[in-house]
Amino acid sequence: MQSNISQQFSKALDDLQQWKNSFGAFSLDESLQVYPDTSAKVFNELIDRLKGNFPFHHPVYAGQMLKSPHDIAWAAYALASSINPNNHALDGGPPSSEMEKEIMPMLAKFFGYGDTFLGHLTSSGTIGNLEALWIARKLHPAKKIAFSSNAHYTHGRMCEVLGIESETIPITPDGKFDFSTIEASEIGTLVVTLGTTGLGEVEPLDQALAWAREHNIRIHIDAAYGGFFRCLKDSELIDGTSWKLMQEADSIVVDPHKHGLQPYGCGAVIFKDPAVGRFYKHDSPYTYFTSDDLHLGEISLECSRAGAAAVAFWATLQCFPLEENSGFGPILAKCRKAAIYGYSLIVDSKKLKAYKKPELDILTYFPIQETTKSISQISTLSRKVFQKGMEDQSFYLSLYKVSTEDFTRLHPEFEPDEKTVTILRSVLMRPEHHDFIPELIRRIENAI
Repeated sequence: MQSNISQQFSKALDDLQQWKNSFGAFSLDESLQVYPDTSAKVFNELIDRLKGNFPFHHPVYAGQMLKSPHDIAWAAYALASSINPNNHALDGGPPSSEMEKEIMPMLAKFFGYGDTFLGHLTSSGTIGNLEALWIARKLHPAKKIAFSSNAHYTHGRMCEVLGIESETIPITPDGKFDFSTIEASEIGTLVVTLGTTGLGEVEPLDQALAWAREHNIRIHIDAAYGGFFRCLKDSELIDGTSWKLMQEADSIVVDPHKHGLQPYGCGAVIFKDPAVGRFYKHDSPYTYFTSDDLHLGEISLECSRAGAAAVAFWATLQCFPLEENSGFGPILAKCRKAAIYGYSLIVDSKKLKAYKKPELDILTYFPIQETTKSISQISTLSRKVFQKGMEDQSFYLSLYKVSTEDFTRLHPEFEPDEKTVTILRSVLMRPEHHDFIPELIRRIENAI
């Protein structure tokens, strides 16, 4: 398929060049000219340097939340970026802006929102969450933002940027919010994370909604990592409880550049109530003149945004619909099955122990030997295995730090001789990980 897309990309590039030429011939200014010898030298060095990356494209890489975009996505992005449209205003990129406006109803419908909503793409999930918290401050300027101790660290940081007080809610051993620790009357918005970036855990949206409704508190869902797993809400592969309630939230953020097959950076934020658009109102003396239609810059916190990101995501959604049995569903199902399969192999292993059963597609585990008695030994062995894989280029994992309290609650047989323990973590973001997982586990075991 890759060669087929490469051929189509080459033809599309030629067709696009014909369109460019249709406006009349002109000569590239001499100040922009690059000599062939120079460009050849630059590209040769560039290729050598890019080979210094880890193999994000291959299932041998099971480390961080990194993978190559789908061929359709990068080809569409590259085509659009040769024009360099800007989706801030319609005159900056009419076609790419229209594509973004076509994308957003698809996402809104996918998450259960109706026809009335407000949303757009962002440069990342971080910026999408920043925007959602900005709206939260506008709606409740004197109240705090609350989020769990498992939430992404940027929520606290963004509250500092926005000048909002925040409150961290502890999570109980069974994964519930411990609301007894906070004063509900002080909270304006509660952040619920569906797919934490550490363990891929899904916070109990049903519990959060019940508490929030009782106290008239807004709900924002950070589904930057896990959002596309909603495809599986009716399957037996995941607990669909939280995923089936997403439409009850006031705002949702998702990152298409994670499980959405997109290049960086592509995030999205959606608000259930389009009336929040009043907070975006501003005047720009040199934009918004080409059309009376809504310009995306009039409903976004950011200014310039890559139109190529919208083009790439639009093209991807034409090929992969947001459905359980076609498009994204089978892709996410394979990732989830890879985690289930890997977990079963680790449970049966004599050299590895699972830290916790995975909820999505993130596996956490640690190496053991007959002499392993303490958490400090586990940390040392984990770092050794991690380094061994990179040195041999036989596998690529990530390390994850766990508090001794959390670790010994699940694994009390190990001596707690340090405050934290370092374990191994694998993000199985590629459907190809499913077939590769037995080989990956075998290679990890051989490194112990």
